Amino acid sequence: MASSAEPTLQKKDEEEEDSTENQPAEDEDTGAPVAPIVRLQEVAVTTGEEDEDVLLDLKAKLYRFDNGGNQWKERGVGTVKLLKHKENGKVRLVMRQSKTLKICANHLVLSTMTLQEHAGNEKSCVWHAADFADGELKQETFCIRFPSIENCKTFKDKIGEIAEAQQRKVDDKDTASELIDKLSVESKEDKPEDKGASATSAEAQQKKVEDSEEANSVSKLIEKLSVESKEEEDKPEDKGASATSVEVKKGSV
Repeated sequence: MASSAEPTLQKKDEEEEDSTENQPAEDEDTGAPVAPIVRLQEVAVTTGEEDEDVLLDLKAKLYRFDNGGNQWKERGVGTVKLLKHKENGKVRLVMRQSKTLKICANHLVLSTMTLQEHAGNEKSCVWHAADFADGELKQETFCIRFPSIENCKTFKDKIGEIAEAQQRKVDDKDTASELIDKLSVESKEDKPEDKGASATSAEAQQKKVEDSEEANSVSKLIEKLSVESKEEEDKPEDKGASATSVEVKKGSV
């Protein structure tokens, strides 16, 4: 009885093995074409850095000082960049987290920005800035730590170079503003003389007009007197002539 059951079980096991071998594995590529369920269109992704040139690009870890808790809090690990705008020349510091690309820091590098070594650690430095990473302008105190002393020194030197360049721009603007103010003052001082000259010229023209009008009046008066005088001279002669004519008529009578 046992001998008849063993071949049956053996045959069944062989059939199961054959069916298992013939079935494709879960990750096996059968070669059948697979159509995508949804077709996605390519979308251009902008980072806001397209109009800027990269001056510096270093890996680092950023911390932000929490005034409420009076402690340093990690802001993220990623890449810190110094970006210069191609048109206006402004430079900003931008740092993003490595995996999520979330912005950790985003602020301008101004002429007043200075970096200091943090707690005697040559790989880290501290600075203050008006940051816009959270969507609103806030005064922040940052601490950044680099993998090496060389990278930290490169970062500090580049920030110092940019700050000096920004200060020169400020000085040039102040000089230009002072020059414009000076020229404006000189122009204002010259204007009264011009007004006086124009007033004198206007008075001279007015006087000429008045003199001309007076001359015309005198000329008209002279003409009038001349006419009246002529009329008076003519009248006696006419009376005398008429009297002589009467006398002649009487004599003839």
